[in-house]
Amino acid sequence: MKKVGILAVQGDYEAHGRMLERLGVEYSLIRKPEDLAGVGGVILPGGESTTQLKVMKEEGLAEALRKLAADGGAFFGTCAGVILLAREVSNPEQESLDLADLKVVRNGYGRQLDSHVTPGACKLSPAPVEMVFIRAPVIAAVGPGVEVLAEVAGRPVLVQQGRVLAATFHPELTSDTTIHEHFLSLVSNGR
Repeated sequence: MKKVGILAVQGDYEAHGRMLERLGVEYSLIRKPEDLAGVGGVILPGGESTTQLKVMKEEGLAEALRKLAADGGAFFGTCAGVILLAREVSNPEQESLDLADLKVVRNGYGRQLDSHVTPGACKLSPAPVEMVFIRAPVIAAVGPGVEVLAEVAGRPVLVQQGRVLAATFHPELTSDTTIHEHFLSLVSNGR
């Protein structure tokens, strides 16, 4: 298993680290392009996407991450990470890494009061998966190469395009390792 990187410029990256520790996976915190050495996949955590993008651009990480994707690296975005992965972002418009054919609406659920936890069906598990939504973005449309792995209320909440996995919820805040294990399979089958 190649090492996994976790973008650690802002957001809930520590929770992803704890999940990877539970799974016995080596990881490193990514703050600068040189931190990507030896990494086979990167987790883009929840948080505030405009802040994350600003720091990524200032540090040269945005281009380094795009290069890692072009070289076959796997990516897993949760919540704000989905915004960073999307091809098109609205409400308001925002630049992104453009690594997945997704149209995403920022603040799709709006206020903190709209946050919730729900079990949901998922193609990765025979049992329902616990989904923690915290001011989640909405995946408004997916391109033809995107597979929808889970939906809630008719909306995609977990999708995959090649070696890119995106969840509008926070699987790292649950005890269920299903989604992280799937991401790790993408890492181990790559570069």
